[in-house]
Amino acid sequence: MVSAHPSATVGLANALKRRRAALNQALTDRLGGRALLVSAGRAPSRNYPDNTHEFRASSHFLFLAGVPIEGAVLLLAGGQSTLFVHRSTEADALWHGETASPESIQAATSVDQVRYLDELDGVTASLPGLLHLPLRTSPASASADELRLLDAVIALRLCHDDQGIAEIRRAAAVTVRAHRAGMAATRPGVRVSSVRAAMEREILAEDFTNAYGSIVTTSGEVLHTRERRGICGPSDLLLADVGAESDLGWASDVTRTWPTGGTFSPSQRAVYDLVLESQLAAIAKVQPGVRYRDIHLAACRVLVSGLRDLGLLVGEIDGLLERGAHGLFFPHGIGHLLGLDVHDMEDFGDRAGYAPGRTRSEQFGLCYLRLDRDLLPGMVVTIEPGLYFVPAILRSERLLAPLRGDFRPDKLTQFADVRGIRIEDDVLVTDSGCEVLTAALEKRADDIEALVGQSSSAC
Repeated sequence: MVSAHPSATVGLANALKRRRAALNQALTDRLGGRALLVSAGRAPSRNYPDNTHEFRASSHFLFLAGVPIEGAVLLLAGGQSTLFVHRSTEADALWHGETASPESIQAATSVDQVRYLDELDGVTASLPGLLHLPLRTSPASASADELRLLDAVIALRLCHDDQGIAEIRRAAAVTVRAHRAGMAATRPGVRVSSVRAAMEREILAEDFTNAYGSIVTTSGEVLHTRERRGICGPSDLLLADVGAESDLGWASDVTRTWPTGGTFSPSQRAVYDLVLESQLAAIAKVQPGVRYRDIHLAACRVLVSGLRDLGLLVGEIDGLLERGAHGLFFPHGIGHLLGLDVHDMEDFGDRAGYAPGRTRSEQFGLCYLRLDRDLLPGMVVTIEPGLYFVPAILRSERLLAPLRGDFRPDKLTQFADVRGIRIEDDVLVTDSGCEVLTAALEKRADDIEALVGQSSSAC
């Protein structure tokens, strides 16, 4: 099906033209003028060919063409851009409705010309050595020219232009509404799936979609659980990691944790306040030139200090950090890049997330840090510390051995009602500091408690 898009604007068209011009220049400067094909892709089928999942264009295509057109291919060659689209048929009109004209697609995308896909082979026959996005191989086995292409795309996409930031703001605003709806729908006896439904309703009502599979669970210690069953108990914590994706493909990514009964227990409140303190400390460090790894370590320092105050750790803070004590309770990185993907450009592997010359740590916890670059204005990152009581980790002899008795497992029973707490916001790096794009969503414990269970009825 060929279509333009209702959110296409003159501002978007101009932004797309600038992005393509920059990549065309990079193709000339870095790759000797080689041509590039960027594919939108097609919706995968489930069970049989006509039963397809919802179409979502590749992020590289959306960055350069702006609007999702199934099956389309963008050609960048000789400084020009040509969009090849499906030639509509009577069957398309019957099953999918009228399709946009080449003229309207050209106006929406600002490409130099729009042609039909059955002409593509004839055009590219005289263009040897075509490059492709997405890559036809993994980054680990990419050729030297493909790696130069990846570096050019990374340089363009690391820092968002005004149009991209505006789209992330749109997604963030809907995500804020979704989380408030989830808090309002929560009360003891309500199904966890009903809370999730209340949240995703807000996203669908905006004609947006989920940026990733929603995580809504009372088992917050399972980081990426897909479990949908369960009932909210009177003293549970509900962890909701839910983010909207705008109709042009830009993501938001937010986590909040709240008490299903409307009030944190003393132990839950103590751990929640510690996680919030670490998040605020990490956000305070976000500014141009700061190494993202150092933001992670700043959050870890706050968490280790607080865990010591709670009696779960003993010993000197620097020594505990050096031996990875924080990884027992905070076993993931502080966040990641955010943009057209919720984990932006991670199809490029660590080449996008890690600056040249930097590699992943071997320390448990720190090894999962997805980003290790110096921050630049226009980057959007997530800041999402958490504390988790994962039985398999807290009884692992291998992980506990470096602590030499500085971990107090006898104190765990005092926090039996915690399981997992995470607090996550989307943060834009500005010229002088940062802006929390999801700051409108409540996260202080008293404010969270005031929102829980406030809907007249649950789904």
